[in-house]
Amino acid sequence: MKSPKTVILALGSNLGDRQAYMQKALLQIHENIGWIRDISRVYETPAWGFEGNAFLNACVSVGTRLEPQEILDKLLLVETELGRERSDSENYQNRTIDLDILLFEDEVLDTPELKIPHPGIPERAFVLKPLNDIASSEKHPVLHKKIGQLLEETTDDSPISVAGIKLEKPQIDYKFPGCNYIAVEGNIGAGKTSFSTMISQDFNAKLVLERFKDNPFLPKFYENKDRYAFPLEMSFLADRYQQLSDDLAQYDLFKDFVISDYDVFKSLIFARITLHEDEYSLYHKLFHLMYKELVKPELYIYLYQNTDRLLENIKKRGRDYEQNIQPDYLFEINKSYLNFMKSQSNMKVQVIDISGLDFVSNRKDYLWLLSEIDKAVR
Repeated sequence: MKSPKTVILALGSNLGDRQAYMQKALLQIHENIGWIRDISRVYETPAWGFEGNAFLNACVSVGTRLEPQEILDKLLLVETELGRERSDSENYQNRTIDLDILLFEDEVLDTPELKIPHPGIPERAFVLKPLNDIASSEKHPVLHKKIGQLLEETTDDSPISVAGIKLEKPQIDYKFPGCNYIAVEGNIGAGKTSFSTMISQDFNAKLVLERFKDNPFLPKFYENKDRYAFPLEMSFLADRYQQLSDDLAQYDLFKDFVISDYDVFKSLIFARITLHEDEYSLYHKLFHLMYKELVKPELYIYLYQNTDRLLENIKKRGRDYEQNIQPDYLFEINKSYLNFMKSQSNMKVQVIDISGLDFVSNRKDYLWLLSEIDKAVR
């Protein structure tokens, strides 16, 4: 899972309701590119490089998981949707909206389609002024000078004034109120680890991930289920109990809440499917002795995927020992989870069908999923 990086964008408009176009662009950036972290003041400047209407200009910093070319492609679509008309002429033109990538952390990129950092930064005061508002101490990755220094040194003396308007962040303020501990569950390949990781990165949460990769019995189980089911389930139970006991007992003062990509009750769900009756009877007793000692999640999220989509995801992620998983096994897991959730009355449970979504690659799907959770906790 990619960690978010910071891209700084320039926004400009000199046609129609300039403020409205810039605000609409911010909403599109939020929905398609990433979280808007900071917005500069809005400046009014004369047209630069051609005779035209005065511009409103601003800069924004955005947390994004997209690569630079992906960002550029989406910005071009936003410009088109907001009515920007392009011609074959190389001359500057009036425009409803103008969106440019200025900086992408310390990366340097030089292609025919995209140059980062933007080559016009040092010589354009209408860029440097708003950029200085939100990134004065950032260093230009090629010139190795801070933005504040470049502003002092620029020879562009075009008249610039602060406009009497303000652009607003468009995002909803998701806070997961009342939740100290959230568990995200789902079938094999449902995307629970990806979603939990994204939440932890975006909302300052402590992340607890299941340590299944370290379990030596897992590959053996998929080769011989009868032989290795009991040691597999016992080893998972012991590890999950120890991990959750340790991580939930040690609250991180610098994090807002805890999110995990599993709940320990999954041990009983899987054991019910994989173990013989006598083994399960013993396992059930041991499980409940341990389960009563653990902190329970205030919110339990189940990401439901249909079986075909699960098989597709399993194939895509390419773990050798999972490739022979059968549809019936996944169907039984889903059914067992749903039965468990129906029996829960002491915690808030939310089942969300994400079979048609791709919240990792499609930010709109991610925002929809967040909004569904937000409805449940408010």
